[in-house]
Amino acid sequence: MAAGGILDTLHPGLRSYFSAIPDGQHGYGTGIFSAIGTPRQWLLPFLRVLVPGDVMFAVWERNVPFTVVNRPAADDRGRIVVRGARRFHFSTGDRTMVDAITAEPEGLVDHLGARRRFSAHLEARAVDGALLLDSAAVSLRVGRVRFRLPRPLAPRIALSERIDDTTGEQKVAVTIDLPILGRVYEYAGSFRYEIRQGEGPAWANASS
Repeated sequence: MAAGGILDTLHPGLRSYFSAIPDGQHGYGTGIFSAIGTPRQWLLPFLRVLVPGDVMFAVWERNVPFTVVNRPAADDRGRIVVRGARRFHFSTGDRTMVDAITAEPEGLVDHLGARRRFSAHLEARAVDGALLLDSAAVSLRVGRVRFRLPRPLAPRIALSERIDDTTGEQKVAVTIDLPILGRVYEYAGSFRYEIRQGEGPAWANASS
């Protein structure tokens, strides 16, 4: 679900990934993350306590197999939503990260976790066929109230998606930085993706 006319400037493989998924179908991909989590061991207890387990993981692992499933849906306001579930096969067991992306008047918004407590307001641009997304703001929901974090306190999220023409794989990289602390979380990897019939695996439906 790339914003505006940016979709037309993306690599054809990315256009397929970010285009609307027809009803009765889902997107399915498998690959390997070369690294995921934070190498800062002292941050792990804070991640466990402060961040929902379906948003970020208190880990630092390399060469982690994963599966991604994207499904179209409508939210309670009637907006078209792309719900994503990413299952990571860690050495300690499987964990699932979920999100839902909506197209708002101000741009794309990525609602993180099943409860959508955190939302990242994203600015999109295309560079040489790749899609680059940067957070313009991050909001937090407490109860029924949602408010934007002050920019000096808000994490900076950057995401890139591109196609490797040599291998045909899709490359993804995400970094999260905090003011003063710097890099607190990251992941990067590659995968192959296709559109399949049906609703997708049960774990993806249950996660979102």
